Amino acid sequence: MKLHEALNIDINEINREIENLVARDRDVPKKSQLAQSILELIGSGGKRLRPLMVIVGSRFGRKSPGRRALQLSAAAEFIHAASLIHDDIIDDAELRRGGAALHTKTGVLSAVHIGNYMSARVIELLSKYTGDKNRYVHDLSSVATAQLCLGEYQQMEHAYDYDLTFEQYLEKSRNKTALLMATCLRVGALSAESTEEVANLLYAFGEALGMSFQIQDDLLDFTQSAEVLGKPAGSDLRNGQVTLPTLFALQDPELAPLIRRIGPGSSGKEVAEVLELINRSDALSRTEDVSQNYLDQASAIVQQLSGYPANADLETLLQYFAGRDR
Repeated sequence: MKLHEALNIDINEINREIENLVARDRDVPKKSQLAQSILELIGSGGKRLRPLMVIVGSRFGRKSPGRRALQLSAAAEFIHAASLIHDDIIDDAELRRGGAALHTKTGVLSAVHIGNYMSARVIELLSKYTGDKNRYVHDLSSVATAQLCLGEYQQMEHAYDYDLTFEQYLEKSRNKTALLMATCLRVGALSAESTEEVANLLYAFGEALGMSFQIQDDLLDFTQSAEVLGKPAGSDLRNGQVTLPTLFALQDPELAPLIRRIGPGSSGKEVAEVLELINRSDALSRTEDVSQNYLDQASAIVQQLSGYPANADLETLLQYFAGRDR
């Protein structure tokens, strides 16, 4: 059963709302490269995790989830999709979800403008919600304009930085992935008038899930094939992204010198050999332990919200993240 089915959420309704963000913008012709590129990107797949988390969060409110939660869920996916465009440009990635990355089809400059438009469109949408009662919507705006950009900048700044610390890695992962997931749950809850206490617990739950998700994503880059990933396996190491498996492998005095030799000019053979050595080390199992620790934190929060009927949805999310691609 797919995640949206397990959560009893109509994914088609979410998809229509996402498409409407483009279709209802009178300044963007429907047949323009901008509109067509976004619709193609949105239609290329994805599990809609972030929109689903907005809807789940809204089920913890004191009023029934309405149109606002649906609009916020669409905004969350727009933010995420825009970040993928920028990520692929930074990584010089040619593939996304098994197809050609957007910038390879439109050119880098056009792709940057498309990603920027998507972020601006979200801010335009959220600006409709004004006043103290709706101040929570600024959380999504903040993620769109600041935190994700910071995560992308940290990714560029630390390319081939083998002196990256564990704390710096966690901060980058939090900005890049976890904060948006956390914000989706919190914003969804507050849109349905939940208490601040519940919204903050959902935020902590989402942040823990998001950290586990990013760590698992970094782990999959070492363990899965290009066909499964939808992009070349080992692309993080090839592009100088120092992730947790590499950080743990760098603690091995025999592996460290070999890893540190990997740079922009390294051959595919050199990278493949280092990938194989990291796979044989204990780096992957240690990375798995860190991911599991975050899942344990999320599980503890689920117990704190056991008095809510929607608690079952948190269990479903937890099980999904715990079993992801294992």
